[in-house]
Order: sequence, then C-alpha cells, then structure tokens
Amino acid sequence: MAETTWSDERLVAAARSGDIESLTALVSGAHPHVQRFARSLCATPEDAEDAAQEALIVLYRKIGTLRASSALVSWMFRIIRNECIRRARLVMRPQPLRTEATAAPSAEDEVFERLEAARVAAAIAALPTDQRQVLIMRDVQGLSGRMVADMLGLSTSAMKSRLHRARATVQRTLSGPALGGLDVDG
Repeated sequence: MAETTWSDERLVAAARSGDIESLTALVSGAHPHVQRFARSLCATPEDAEDAAQEALIVLYRKIGTLRASSALVSWMFRIIRNECIRRARLVMRPQPLRTEATAAPSAEDEVFERLEAARVAAAIAALPTDQRQVLIMRDVQGLSGRMVADMLGLSTSAMKSRLHRARATVQRTLSGPALGGLDVDG
C-alpha cells in the first residue's frame, strides 16, 4: 500500500468497506492524533487515555457507519470531546439532597438541570487547556491546591492564577444569555 496519511479518504473508504488491513492502518495511524487531542481536552492524563481508547474502539467497531470518508477527523474528535465531557460530568454531578421522600423533580426541572449542566460543561470545555485542567482537578475532582500544582508541575501561585482566570471565564460565560443571545424583547 502506498504511503498515506491516517485520514486519507481511500484508506478510510477501504476500512469502511471492511478491509481489515486498512482498518488496522487507520486505527494505528489515528492513535497519536487521538491521544494528542484527548490530552488537550480532558482534565487528567488518565481521562485522556480512557477517552482516546474509547474513540479508537468506536472507530474500530463503527467505521462502517461513517457516512463520508472525509468526515473521519471531525467524527473522531467529536467522539473524544463527548467522552471528555461525559467524564467531567460524572465527576461534577452533584448528589442532590432530598429531604422529602416523595419529592421527585418534575420533568421540567430535569430538563432545566440538564440544560444547565450542558452549559457548564460547554463553558469548561471552551477554556484553554491549562485553565481547564486546573479547574477540573481543583473544583470538579476536589484535589487540593498543592496536589494540583504538583501534578501539573506548577508553583502554587501559578496554579491559583490559572484557577482564578478559569473561574472568572466560566462565570462570565454562564452569566451571559442562556438562549444563545436571542433577544426575547423583540
């Protein structure tokens, strides 16, 4: 087989049609790109590795469902992004305190909770990598400031500075319009 890039349309088309050699080359070629993207998006190296592995498994299992060979890169990165967000949500999902045994949230409340969680996840995902890592490790995972600084190879003051910038950015984002800037006054 001639030298191709991992996302070459002919390679992807052959993998989509079930060619095992092409599929193997595709998964192997995608691996470093998938890992790099996952490391830039996920909060921890462990989450990044898990998200990358999940994306490669989906690639291997579902390449035949990809509609256009040219969409492979965006498809893979969307899988990784969604996996990183899913992992962040699992960590930050609050356990609600229900004082009344019969007090279940209404369907409307559940929709609003999901919408708000999605806004928070999107605001965190939009942060620069260095700020996102600190915010998730400190505020979502609950690690101590010293531990976060040590894990990222930062001084405590540098970690605190990144955390402050991240919190301020997320707060600004969330205080903006929730309906995507729609003017409801007409």
